[in-house]
Amino acid sequence: MRKHLMSMLEARKDEMVEIRRYLHENPEVSFKEEKTAQYIADFYKGKEVDTLRNVGNGYGIIVTIKGGKPGKTIALRADFDALPILEEADVPFKSKNEGVMHACGHDAHTAYLLVLADCLIQLKDSLAGTIKIIHQHAEEAPPGGAKSIVECGVLDDVDNIYGIHIFPTHPAGFVGYRSGYSLAGRSFFKLIIQGKGGHGSSPHLANDAIVAGSHFITAVQTVISRRINPFEVGVITIGSFDGKGTFNVIKDSVELEGDVRYMTVETQEIIEKEVHRIVKGIEEEFGVQCKLTYTADYPPLYNDPEVTEKVVASLKNINDPDIKEVGEYPMLSGSEDFAYYLEKIPGCFFYIGCKPKGIETAYFNHHPKFDIDEDCLLVAAKSVGYVICGYYGFD
Repeated sequence: MRKHLMSMLEARKDEMVEIRRYLHENPEVSFKEEKTAQYIADFYKGKEVDTLRNVGNGYGIIVTIKGGKPGKTIALRADFDALPILEEADVPFKSKNEGVMHACGHDAHTAYLLVLADCLIQLKDSLAGTIKIIHQHAEEAPPGGAKSIVECGVLDDVDNIYGIHIFPTHPAGFVGYRSGYSLAGRSFFKLIIQGKGGHGSSPHLANDAIVAGSHFITAVQTVISRRINPFEVGVITIGSFDGKGTFNVIKDSVELEGDVRYMTVETQEIIEKEVHRIVKGIEEEFGVQCKLTYTADYPPLYNDPEVTEKVVASLKNINDPDIKEVGEYPMLSGSEDFAYYLEKIPGCFFYIGCKPKGIETAYFNHHPKFDIDEDCLLVAAKSVGYVICGYYGFD
C-alpha cells in the first residue's frame, strides 16, 4: 500500500506543479477566495467523496473520503488564501491579480493536498477508517477560517489532524518537526487616547495625548522585562503611532496599534492583564480618556508529543531519495490558525523545506520576492502520505 501510494505521487509530480502555478497566477486574499474555492470544488467533481462547501465563516471546503473498512478518522488540512502583496518574484507564472500574491506558499499546500487526496480516493477501499480533507480559507486574516470550521462541528469525529507548512529555511528534501509548543500565539490591540488639544505656546491649557501615548509605549515594554518569566517568550510591538499633526499644535488624540506574541496561554493572559492595567494608569496619571481594544487572534500552536513522535517514526529510516533529512525545528514566533484545530484535536503541524536551488539566502514567507523549489510539492505529499500509512499500519 505504502509503495503503491508513493509511486502514484511520483507519477503526478508534474500535475502538482501545474496546479500550484495556476493557483499562483490567480491568487485571492482572505475571505474573497471565491474562484479558488470553485477550482478546488471542481477538482473533486465526479469523485467518490462527500463534499461540503462554504464551511465556517467563508469558502472552506471539507472533503470526506470513507474507507472500505471501519476505523478511526483523521484530517489533513491545507490553506488556500493569498496575501495583499505586489509580487516582485521573477517567475513566468507571476500573479495576474496586481497587488495580490501567494507569498506564503498556500498555493503549494493546496496543490500537494489535491493530488494526495485524489490518490487516497483511488485507494480508499483499502483504508480502514475515514480521511477528511480540509481546504481552508482565510488563514492570513483574523479571525481566520480554522476557528469557525472547528466551531461548526464538522470535525467532532476526528481522532487526529495533520498539516504542513513550507519554509525556505531548508532545501527541498528537509522535513522539520517540533513537539509541544511550536508556533507563537498572537494578539492585537488598538489604543485611542483622548486628551485636549491646544496651542504649543500654551501647554497648560491643553492635555497632550502624544505625551500620554509616549509614556504608554515606554511602560508597556516593562510587561515583558518585569512581568514575564525570563524563561518564557513574550514580545510587544507598537507598529503604529498615529499622532501626526502640526508642529505648533498640541494633539488632542492619538491612536496606537500593537502586536503581541507569546508561547503559552498563561503568558498571553499575563500580558493582556498588564496592558489593561497600564492603560488605567495612563488615564489616572495624565487625565486622559482611553479606549482599548484587545483581541487574542490565534492561540499558541501545540503539537501533541505522542502524535509528533509517531510522525517522526513514520518519516525516519524510510530510505526515500526525495526525503533527505528529518530534523527537529526551533520554536517560531510566527502564528498559525492551525493552532485552533490542535486545541481540540491531537495532531501535528510540521514543516517542509522549499529553499530555491542555487541561492545562499532565500526570501522568507510574506516577502514580495518569495519563491520556492517546486520539488517541495512531492516532498510534502510523500511526507503526509508516509504519516497516513504509519497511522493505519500500512507496509
